[in-house]
Amino acid sequence: MNKLLDIAAFGARETSLAQAVNSHNLANASTPGFRKDLALYTGPTAASGLQPGVDLSVGQMQTSGNPLDVAINGEGYFVIEDAAGEVAYSRRGDFRVDQNEFLTDGAGNRVLGQGGPINVPPYSEINVGVDGTISLRPTGGEAAELVEIGRLQLVQAEPGQVLTKTPDGLLRSPVALFENAEVKVVSGALEGSNVNVVESLVTMIDLARRFESQVKLMQSAEENRARLDQLLRLN
Repeated sequence: MNKLLDIAAFGARETSLAQAVNSHNLANASTPGFRKDLALYTGPTAASGLQPGVDLSVGQMQTSGNPLDVAINGEGYFVIEDAAGEVAYSRRGDFRVDQNEFLTDGAGNRVLGQGGPINVPPYSEINVGVDGTISLRPTGGEAAELVEIGRLQLVQAEPGQVLTKTPDGLLRSPVALFENAEVKVVSGALEGSNVNVVESLVTMIDLARRFESQVKLMQSAEENRARLDQLLRLN
């Protein structure tokens, strides 16, 4: 009885963890460039437990018309400086200029160019080229004056190179990703998340039913153990 109870309790715990991962994905279904979290079994059976993973498949590109919305066309990543000043990678391209005139993503992380953080002075017009070159017309500048202020670092993972995702939503690699001139971007467009909302909702219902079944199994094991104890006392 104890073994049955332990197995059911373990299953309920793992199901609860999987539900938390699925709920997090649903909550970020509209976050640009978000990569879906996975709950993977570490062994051949459910008793092996779950470990985190990340789905790196490409999301759908949508036109926004905002020149600072930038989507990677195909494979590749932007290089980001996280809150601790460390290098990370991302597909999130909803760029903006912060109060210190640095280019950041929608989460406030600085976007790195080939020379480090990209400083963006006041402008009347800005453009991001397919190779990541950022040009602008300074505020008060002449109509024909375009100034190049930097170029996005665009990198690509080597075949077999493993990327992991941290709670801040950024991707990490134990080995630095290198710049690749083949990585191109599209200005005025955003890559959406790769979360399939319908699929996630179906998964949520399935996990809820599974959790309910495991709780019922726990209750049944407890009742059977109580009956067995009662019979042993009678004897």
